[in-house]
Amino acid sequence: MSHEHVTSPQAQRRVVYALGALFVIYAATLAAGWPQKATRLIVEAESHARQAAAAGDANQAEAATDAHGEAKHAGDGVESPQEAEEAGAKGEAAEAEAEPQGASAGEEAHANAEKPADHATAKEHPPYWMVAPFVAMLLVIALFPLLPWTEHWWESNLHRFYVALVLAAVTLAYYLFIYPHPVEGHWPAHYVSQPSPSGLHWGNTWAVFANAILGEYVPFIVLLFSLYTISGGIRIEGDLPAKPIVNTAIIAVGGVLASFIGTTGAAMLLIRLLLDTNAERKHVVHTVVFFIFVVCNCGGCLLPIGDPPLFLGYLRGVPFLWTFQLWKEWLFVNGCLFAFYFLWDTFYFYPREAKRDRVADSRQVRGMRISGLWPNLPLLVGVVLAVALLDPSKAVPGTDFHPPLYLREIVQLGLVALSLILGDEASRRANQFNYAAIIEVAALFFGIFITMQPPLQILHVVGPQLGLHSPAQFFWATGALSSFLDNAPTYVVFFETARTLGGTELVPPGNGVDHALLVAVSLGAVFMGANTYIGNGPNFMVRAIAEKRGIKMPSFFGYMVYSICILIPLFVLTTILFL
Repeated sequence: MSHEHVTSPQAQRRVVYALGALFVIYAATLAAGWPQKATRLIVEAESHARQAAAAGDANQAEAATDAHGEAKHAGDGVESPQEAEEAGAKGEAAEAEAEPQGASAGEEAHANAEKPADHATAKEHPPYWMVAPFVAMLLVIALFPLLPWTEHWWESNLHRFYVALVLAAVTLAYYLFIYPHPVEGHWPAHYVSQPSPSGLHWGNTWAVFANAILGEYVPFIVLLFSLYTISGGIRIEGDLPAKPIVNTAIIAVGGVLASFIGTTGAAMLLIRLLLDTNAERKHVVHTVVFFIFVVCNCGGCLLPIGDPPLFLGYLRGVPFLWTFQLWKEWLFVNGCLFAFYFLWDTFYFYPREAKRDRVADSRQVRGMRISGLWPNLPLLVGVVLAVALLDPSKAVPGTDFHPPLYLREIVQLGLVALSLILGDEASRRANQFNYAAIIEVAALFFGIFITMQPPLQILHVVGPQLGLHSPAQFFWATGALSSFLDNAPTYVVFFETARTLGGTELVPPGNGVDHALLVAVSLGAVFMGANTYIGNGPNFMVRAIAEKRGIKMPSFFGYMVYSICILIPLFVLTTILFL
């Protein structure tokens, strides 16, 4: 059993009190009208972007039509077949030339849709060396847990926050003291901040901080906190017969749940049941590895709440239900993993178990028992509905009402408070529930979201020059970085790169990413986060829980042997069939 500290009922009450204070503060801001004003700005910016997009499409069509008319007129006025042929060629050339002119007009309209009338859209970017804080942040996350002289120091969430704070401060200091160009702000709606002639660029620094923390980090961490805390009140326990079909069923259920309660929630919900079921078996490592493959990663691509990268896409305007279009890729990848695990365990590992262990497993059976479903299961559904329906940029379906800014997050936190007040404390205690894992995520991502602002600015300008054009290229580029860096910021980097390339079917419309490229980036970030322990947060969490149960999990590179031999061929097939 794990010996982690279990959060006491007194600590839970303090969390509820803190949430209550937050609700009072938000109510005061509503009374002052601040969230409503922010929502009006967001709606106006969205409407402006759509109108400009429509104007750009109309300009493109008009340019093509005019060119075609000129070509036809030139062809009609000739007297010989040779002249007609030459005129027709000129007409085709004129029509072809009109297409980029129309596209240019459309691009200009899109750009104008995202800027105030008195400011040009920011075209400059920070120097390339300003990616250093971001790279340093990700390298620290990857290496400090593995190095003997930093391993124990890194276990403290306070120490993690120190690192995040220092690197975030370096980034913000650059914008305050050095960066001399305009910065595009996106919170609460789009604007362009100009550098100050006095020397200290407070407006630019605020724009960067607000983009990172108020625009993305707050919604991101509130969603994770809500799913983590509410699912922590549901207890699934039992000791089922550890046969291949039973283990496959547990992994499959986790793969389905991952899209609906998040990879973290599904993993924390089912890993203990899986380990209890396999307590009498000796060959368990491969089972945990496949659990990481499916439940912690590949199962989470059907909804934005399934995996953090997809939620960041949702914050950038991707429709909530768009990811359901990935069901064929989800079914193929996860179905292959289910089948491979079942066959491998049936014909290789299970027969190698000692007879006495199989007998003990068949005798020591304890039926599965679930506690804490009320009220936590309805509350989890409430989180999903809040994320889907309370986006301030969209009207609630069937109404003209646009939710005030942060109402979505306040509703989620309200559901957390209900879970802590009404939920069964015994279930949390049996789960050994505490906030250590979510505090770790909060501390690290504070630094990640700020330090990734310069790379995002750079990619916004130079993205088309990277040489990435096809969905397959984006799938493997996104996946390669998601394997060794955290897949959430990696998704953002390639989302923004794809955005600069334009396309014929943009998601979201107006200023989004081409549909095929968005599919590739989404699949690459979610699926290939399974390639290493550090690709996605739940991977390390599951490994730690398994090791505390006495299972000797593979090393960092030992785990990669599994992923290279099993996942990489599967992803090659995915590329051939779907991209």
